[in-house]
Amino acid sequence: MPKSLFQEIVFTIMMVFVMVYAMICYNIALAEGALTNSVFLKAFRELVIMGPIAFILDFVLVGHIAKKITFKIFNPQKDNPIFIILGISICSIWFMCPLMSFAATLLFKGGFQTEMISIWLETTAKNYPMATFWQLLFAGPIVRKVFGLIFSRN
Repeated sequence: MPKSLFQEIVFTIMMVFVMVYAMICYNIALAEGALTNSVFLKAFRELVIMGPIAFILDFVLVGHIAKKITFKIFNPQKDNPIFIILGISICSIWFMCPLMSFAATLLFKGGFQTEMISIWLETTAKNYPMATFWQLLFAGPIVRKVFGLIFSRN
């Protein structure tokens, strides 16, 4: 876990890249009906837009809310650290998924239109299972491992 502002920024950048890139690939594959090699390249075009949005949302707003909720439920001094990790991760998904789905709806799915709310809700509903799976089973563990290797005290 990050111990300084610099580490928090690095950790957030790493997590944003892994989560946002994967979710963009997922959404492009859904839109095209298949996951093809071209999806991975197309995703980089959206990443330059969605990455900074995700970083700002997470660093300025969601990260603080996720920690606040988690620390109301779990005590870092008494509870198993895995509960803290899972609590923050789940709360982050809980807030980031609808926020990022809304941004994607505005920027890539027709923007302000009569069906905007329906498109946003559908996008959010499709993204929640994948975001949860990806965060808890891949992105979270990998980013924490790489972050730990970068900032190990050895």
